[in-house]
Amino acid sequence: MKKQIPNALTLLNLLCGSIAVILALNNNFVTAAIFVFLGVFFDFFDGFVARKLNVQSELGLQLDSLADMVTSGLVPGVIMYKLLYLTIDADLTHGNNWEANSYGVDFSLPILPLFGLLITLASAYRLAKFNIDEDQQTYFKGLPTPANALLIIALPLIIEFQNNDAINTIILNKWFLLGLTFLSCYLLNSGIKLFALKFKSYGFKGNATRYIFIILCAVLLIVLQFAAIPIIILLYIIMSVLDNLTSK
Repeated sequence: MKKQIPNALTLLNLLCGSIAVILALNNNFVTAAIFVFLGVFFDFFDGFVARKLNVQSELGLQLDSLADMVTSGLVPGVIMYKLLYLTIDADLTHGNNWEANSYGVDFSLPILPLFGLLITLASAYRLAKFNIDEDQQTYFKGLPTPANALLIIALPLIIEFQNNDAINTIILNKWFLLGLTFLSCYLLNSGIKLFALKFKSYGFKGNATRYIFIILCAVLLIVLQFAAIPIIILLYIIMSVLDNLTSK
């Protein structure tokens, strides 16, 4: 029975991601972000519980990737699609009249927003590679999909809560969003070695990079709130590169 506990947590991740997709499609980005945060929490916690209970399994690994594909792959792709849609000043309001919207074939979908779904494709490719890569036990090769999802979901949160016109203008610029989309796809599948937040022991020795990173994250979040998330992702990459150079 206990071996199903991590799987149940993974399914909660999938449930949160599915709800987040529905919310994002209805332009409810803030609540969608809440469910993504919950999904990422369950994603971290299911692995932690599996290790503690010593019930890791191939089924759990595959189920985890399938859940991540929704929460950390599909959701950020949809969010980027919606943000790019905003940049072309399109009407995001769709009628609720079933008869008015359910008949015929309509290929009038604008092309630009579809580029956002490249994030979903890149996430799927990254997760597939991760599943067959036996080296990524103590580190990640490329940006993990949950980290990338938090980076993308932070954009509408910054617009909503930071109340900074200059930042909002940058975020809602189609070239910025396209550039971030391509950067995201590259980082997901790059060969950059990034440290994992998995503790084999809790002593400072051997975990200095992790502890320093966590402390800096807390400070940045307190000071900058949601605007800290892109900085944290950049910090994560920089600290990982420096850690790799130091270890060599």
